[in-house]
Amino acid sequence: MILLAVLFLCFISSYSASVKGHTTGLSLNNDRLYKLTYSTEVFLDRGKGKQQDSVGYRISSNVDVILLWRNPDGDDDQVIQITMQDVNVENVNEQRGEKSIFKGKNPPKIIRKENLEALQRPVLLHLVHGKVKEFYSYPNEPVAIENLKRGLASLFQMQLSSGTTNEVDISGDCKVTYQAHQDKVTKIKALDSCKIERSGFTTSNQVLGVTSKATSVTTYKIEDSFVIAVFAEETHAFRMNSLQTIAGNIVSKQKLELKTTEAGPRLIPGKQVAAIIKAVDSEYRALPIVGQDFQSECKGCPSLSEHWQSTRKHLQPDQLSKAEAVRSFLAFIQHLRTAKREEILQILKAENKEVLPQLVDAVTSAQTSDSLDAILDFLDFKSDSSITLQERFLYACGFASHPDEELLRALISKFKGSFGSNDIRETVMIIIGALVRKLCQNEGCKLKAVVEAKKLILGGLERAEKKEDTMMYLLALKNALLPEGIPLLLKYAEAGEGPVSHLATTTLQRYDVRFITDEVKKTLNRIYHQNRKVHEKTVRTTAATIILNNNPSYMEVKNILLSIGDLPKEMNKYMLAVVQDILRFEMPASKMVRRVLKEMVAHNYDRFSKSGSSSAYTGYIERAPHSASTYSLDILYSGSGILRRSNLNIFQYIGKAHLHSSQVVIEAQGLEALIAATPDEGEENLDSYAGMSAILFDVQLRPVTFFNGYSDLMSKMLSASGDPVSVVKGLILLIDHSQELQLQSGLKANMDVQGGLAIDISGAMEFSLWYRESKTRVKNRVALAIIGSITVDSSFVKAGLEISAETEAGLEFISTVQFSQYPFLVCMQMDKDGVPFRQFETKYERLSTGRGYISRRRKESLIAGSEFPLHQENSDMCKVVFAPEPESSSGGWF
Repeated sequence: MILLAVLFLCFISSYSASVKGHTTGLSLNNDRLYKLTYSTEVFLDRGKGKQQDSVGYRISSNVDVILLWRNPDGDDDQVIQITMQDVNVENVNEQRGEKSIFKGKNPPKIIRKENLEALQRPVLLHLVHGKVKEFYSYPNEPVAIENLKRGLASLFQMQLSSGTTNEVDISGDCKVTYQAHQDKVTKIKALDSCKIERSGFTTSNQVLGVTSKATSVTTYKIEDSFVIAVFAEETHAFRMNSLQTIAGNIVSKQKLELKTTEAGPRLIPGKQVAAIIKAVDSEYRALPIVGQDFQSECKGCPSLSEHWQSTRKHLQPDQLSKAEAVRSFLAFIQHLRTAKREEILQILKAENKEVLPQLVDAVTSAQTSDSLDAILDFLDFKSDSSITLQERFLYACGFASHPDEELLRALISKFKGSFGSNDIRETVMIIIGALVRKLCQNEGCKLKAVVEAKKLILGGLERAEKKEDTMMYLLALKNALLPEGIPLLLKYAEAGEGPVSHLATTTLQRYDVRFITDEVKKTLNRIYHQNRKVHEKTVRTTAATIILNNNPSYMEVKNILLSIGDLPKEMNKYMLAVVQDILRFEMPASKMVRRVLKEMVAHNYDRFSKSGSSSAYTGYIERAPHSASTYSLDILYSGSGILRRSNLNIFQYIGKAHLHSSQVVIEAQGLEALIAATPDEGEENLDSYAGMSAILFDVQLRPVTFFNGYSDLMSKMLSASGDPVSVVKGLILLIDHSQELQLQSGLKANMDVQGGLAIDISGAMEFSLWYRESKTRVKNRVALAIIGSITVDSSFVKAGLEISAETEAGLEFISTVQFSQYPFLVCMQMDKDGVPFRQFETKYERLSTGRGYISRRRKESLIAGSEFPLHQENSDMCKVVFAPEPESSSGGWF
């Protein structure tokens, strides 16, 4: 516990607390000098409670306390003087021995002479009814030193009766609860209620977030009706939700005990506090007792340019598959967050084209006003010569961990300007949608820029005349997920042409279940059953999936089941696979489906024996008590055996929270003419097209086109190299949590968790007329690093603990179809590479003079690769034996 000990002579009255002559809080006797001992200690560990494994330090001193003035009109109004003397600093870990950073150094050397002098200058405290009215100290003292004196002074604030109230002390304006007993008074401070200005931010999604907890308990020990000691304990703990080995703990304790009392100075006569303070020393000033922020000086620290020179070698293109690249990326972001616009702009202008994209990723991810100003000054959106850099900037904006209104306003301004590339214009609008959603999740829906962006998206969608503009605004809405956009989505889903209708339907698919109302499902049912017009298979199957995933009624499920058998043959097989997947994976709709299947008319051999190669399958990548990762693959073919849609999804779950980690959709249409086949119903006039669309960490990216039109198809088939097309490539700041803490002792603490990854998602579609074979390939490569750290700083000594983990992983899906006969021969493979998993722990203590202690540990393991089972038939051509679903492994990362 944090031992906060205040030793004053104090009389307790249970019934006459407000009566003149009695005190409601701590009180000192006249003409007495109170000799006390005081110590505050802090230690950091991983939450295991073993002090021998911790780092930290203890500051101890003697304390003299005297009563300077008591209001003659009331005992509960007094001014006291508090003076620290004989200050010492030492390790909390007594096993440090010869490795102690304090060994052989006296307090003036450790604390520095000027700091020690300031620390030992007395402070004055004006107490009314046991609560701090004013805190008086000398101006221009070092903030960190003054905070230590605030921490001691705050111990003198208490009350002798039970109850809940608000108090202002070094922690801020906090809600506190007192519990009075015969031999003690306990004060419980609700630290999460404290109002104090401190920097900090976190990732809104709980899957990528951090759980932190703080407690503060102070106990006043009473003996023979006197308070003789105060003990206080404050703890701050954090744990990353997805990877619980990333965790840390700060324990801060204070203890103040009375040793002796002696004859002291007489009271200063008078009725006005201001006159009393001036009589003691006219230099005293009333200062806030709330802790003040400070930054430790960094003497001889490298400049931003020097940091970049040591970082850039790890960010070369051929190094991005390594976790070291991500570590360097995260470290450089921290330096960027303290840099000025001119410094950042200077290194941007000096860098070469190979490393510049990675530098743009880092600058954008820093998310400061200076970094945003620098990158906007550097990029020229009117030019088409830097499209890659512009795209990297925009995607980094979309993945921003804590975007602000300034960023959204900047992108809105850019969108209203001119562009050298229409692709970049589309990407700007798509990312505006992503920022709107993130700001709304953080209660920023009413911000002016958010309101303007909403009007831009919805107004643009309503007034769009070109198909390209309609698609652009639909993609923006797919990111923003505005509830007010649902009527427009229903309109485009039911009345729009193929690609527009499909995009509108897949956008509806992303909405939460509470927005898929009966009215929405009426439209989706009309689309699936084609009550008003003929729709493409991709649109109909998406509509059916939305219905089945959002509390379907008995009749909705029955009608979908009854339709199987009357659909195009591959659509029959696909819908059958979807229903079987719901049952096998125990999805929410499974109970309703089983209920309907009790009817023979819905559940019979004729309906459930349809042949085909389309499929749908969901399985676990990882499963643990607190988390799970799932993959789902659905693949739909045309009646001629050509791929229509391949959809690979990966979701991460933590409790009830989820994250759409990735989605890669490959679509093709209008290819039947190449093999003289007959198109399916509703798809007779489709242009030849193939492309890929991706969602990454809940952000829809701009789709990529493989070919568009017959002439483009033939040109690319003749010149095809078989190389995959990159959907997204770069460095992403994925996890970003930072808390600056004011400890009750006066020390400053920080909790930070950053996680990043280097990612490369690519896809390819190969089509052979000679062999009558098509193949799709989706490849995910990531290098991941997560770093959690806690530090406690007094300005003259700093202790820290860093826990980190890293890995490099790959996931590949390959689908091969031979359509020379029916049913088609299909081989589907999804493989996860073997994954090295490394964990590190670093503990350190360091003096401002440079002397330090450091301890490092490392643990490495290899998680075996896996071949995941996929639902498939007619797969004799597959020479792969699929392994059973992999056992769960700790951590939640694939």
